[in-house]
Amino acid sequence: MAHWTPDDIPDLTGRVAVVTGANRGLGLETSKALAQHGATVVMACRDPQHSDAAVRQVAEMGISGQVEAMSLDLSDLDSVRAFAKDLAGRHDRLDILVNNAGVMAPSKRHTTKQGFELQLGVNHLGHFALTGLLLPSLLRAAGSRVVTVSSIAHESGTMDLDDLQSERQYTPYGAYGRSKLANLMFMLELDRRLKRAGATTISVAAHPGFANTNLQAAGPFLDASPVSSWLSLAAVRLIGQSAAHGAEPQLYAATASGVRGGDYYGPQRKIAGHPKPADMAPAARDEVVAARLWDVSKELTGVDLDAAIGARAG
Repeated sequence: MAHWTPDDIPDLTGRVAVVTGANRGLGLETSKALAQHGATVVMACRDPQHSDAAVRQVAEMGISGQVEAMSLDLSDLDSVRAFAKDLAGRHDRLDILVNNAGVMAPSKRHTTKQGFELQLGVNHLGHFALTGLLLPSLLRAAGSRVVTVSSIAHESGTMDLDDLQSERQYTPYGAYGRSKLANLMFMLELDRRLKRAGATTISVAAHPGFANTNLQAAGPFLDASPVSSWLSLAAVRLIGQSAAHGAEPQLYAATASGVRGGDYYGPQRKIAGHPKPADMAPAARDEVVAARLWDVSKELTGVDLDAAIGARAG
């Protein structure tokens, strides 16, 4: 695996993939690679204007698959529900879901339309709801995969369920680390429940290391902090790997043979390099807390993943 590259992606003709946050960065590179290998790629983006431009950019590469843009705002559960309904009307199956979109470290606490702390709401709760609503389509496709994108920042995250929304204490990277820890706990809990139900759908995760994308600057820009934003951009451009290389672990998780449910992949040198199995913080493997987080997430979003999994098992 040390020298795996996207050229090793198998033929994906006939497969349908959804990539969130697909208009730039890791999501755009993931969409390009999947479409180049024959997949029909739904590029789920918050901004329709940017998504149309991204679709044209991918299509102009001479891909063998198809690409289409769909509007999805993970900070609004109404948008998540509308996206899932629209997708079900367009495609009767889903082979790959890449939960890629994210918000990173705004200096002030922001909230989603439903009042969730923004990073937890977008990075975890939005994707939790989206996955649950798309599970029927995923479960119809044998061997389908849910890939949740986490971060090495999960290692510093703490899962305080008594202050999950960081209402009592908010720090930018504390909330970000919590959301990325939630990503891994969700990935593992989903995998455990899929396995118990005998489903062939698997749940896996990946992280990009330190990649040269807009994510590091997007958070500070929310608060009109251009100095912080440009400093973040300068740092990532100096030592970060390209977005294309950063996308390799999630592409590996989404397409490579031998990937098993519960696996987690990242760059071989942690911040850069070819994809390899990555280490998780012990907190990510706490099954008791993960089950509680699952129940809280189900209550907050109103999306019952257990019903979808149970219906398939039955």
